[in-house]
Amino acid sequence: MTSILNVPEESPEEPVASRLNSPTDFFKDKLLSFQEYVYLTARAIANIFTPPFYVSDLLAQMDQIGVGSVPIVTLTGFFIGVVMVLQTSSQFERFGETALTGDAVALALVRELGPVIAALLVTGRNGSAIASELGSMVVTEQIDAMRALGTDPIRKLVTPRVLASILMLPLLTAVSDFVGLVGGFIVAHFTLQLGAVQFWSRAIDALAFGDLVQGMVKPLLYGLILSTVACYQGLNVRGGTQGVGRATTSATVIASVAIIMSDAVISRLLLFIFQK
Repeated sequence: MTSILNVPEESPEEPVASRLNSPTDFFKDKLLSFQEYVYLTARAIANIFTPPFYVSDLLAQMDQIGVGSVPIVTLTGFFIGVVMVLQTSSQFERFGETALTGDAVALALVRELGPVIAALLVTGRNGSAIASELGSMVVTEQIDAMRALGTDPIRKLVTPRVLASILMLPLLTAVSDFVGLVGGFIVAHFTLQLGAVQFWSRAIDALAFGDLVQGMVKPLLYGLILSTVACYQGLNVRGGTQGVGRATTSATVIASVAIIMSDAVISRLLLFIFQK
């Protein structure tokens, strides 16, 4: 398997049977892929702290990933807050505890739904775009030309995308959380007759320091996962334009699954740390 740091000329995709003749070969192939992914991630992070810095590329990626994702994150966050109140209001009414609506919506959004939904939306919108963009550059041999001119493709292409994702996803999550609370308040006001002071005071008081830490740490990890997976898949495109399509699909699916799996691990860890 050719390393991502030395992308060969375009060649037809080999049949799976010829490349993986046994389960041992399959696991070796996957282990090598994971090793290369870890190496790519380590290099991308290390490049953040050493020159040269491609500030213009970073700003362009922040605009594309952050500003470009605001409409879809805002719209989705609003309706998630609406659905949360609609689903929980009937249960709270049964026990006469409608005042707890603000608590439930705030905790669910800040701890879990806000970070995960924002990460999945950005993965679908920008993760696939990153994979297809880098894959197209590999197919058209722009990566080879960049390397021939003495430019490090990892520093030039991967690091700005990784850093932009890490920086912008927490901000997008905060927007999603706030808009979700606004949507929840609107529904609670008209269906449960909750006042603004009652809803917002309970929602704010329900959030402890540990909840805010969970809501901000998770997006940092998710941003790293979605950007590095997308870059790795894009830089390892094989098989021409069809390979670009496969890499785009793989980037979205793998990053989404990795985000959900890591959410379970980091949630358990943070809950243990803050004794919740």
